Amino acid sequence: MIAIIDYKAGNLTSVARALQNIGQDFIITDDTKKLDAASHVIFPGVGAAGEAMANLQQKKLDDWLKQCFLEGKPLMGICLGTQIILEYSEENQTRCIGLVAGSTKRFPDNLSTSGQNLKIPHMGWNSVEFQRQHPVFQDIPASAEFYFVHSYYPAPSRESVVLGVTDYGIEFCSVLAVKNLVAMQFHPEKSGNPGLQILRNFCAWRGNDI
Repeated sequence: MIAIIDYKAGNLTSVARALQNIGQDFIITDDTKKLDAASHVIFPGVGAAGEAMANLQQKKLDDWLKQCFLEGKPLMGICLGTQIILEYSEENQTRCIGLVAGSTKRFPDNLSTSGQNLKIPHMGWNSVEFQRQHPVFQDIPASAEFYFVHSYYPAPSRESVVLGVTDYGIEFCSVLAVKNLVAMQFHPEKSGNPGLQILRNFCAWRGNDI
């Protein structure tokens, strides 16, 4: 059973629909006992880091996520759920969960490419250049594009954690992976067939065969 963590940070319905699309059983819950019973956990989210961390701390889900990571259960972060697994976010100057060393940074205001100014938030389709192979990203075409909506991006301290990078005026980490954790800045649940393949791969992943 796949568990989607409910911490009042939105985006749950689209993740649930994507799992329904691939025929995967799931629950949406903030109950740590039900989360304990799940084989895999998805940690999605949209919104602001400060409010998200307050909601997690109120339910002690931040502590649960730390334990989940230590125990080796397959864990997927999506968008805000990727940003707040780092130690700190520039958004609301927020101390975050700290599963991965590093911080979440805001895009500079003066981004441009080929002489054209780029809008913030970064919104729309973009590619990911993968740095190495990973089971969760098997069978994804090199030409695939993924759907992004964000003003902040993850910046892990260790280069070895960076699995994929994307260019939006600057090159930023768009996918990170370490041990039983894989996390992406884009929304796989809104990224068509490549995104659904990522979810299929994650649901089959055991978290220990990178």
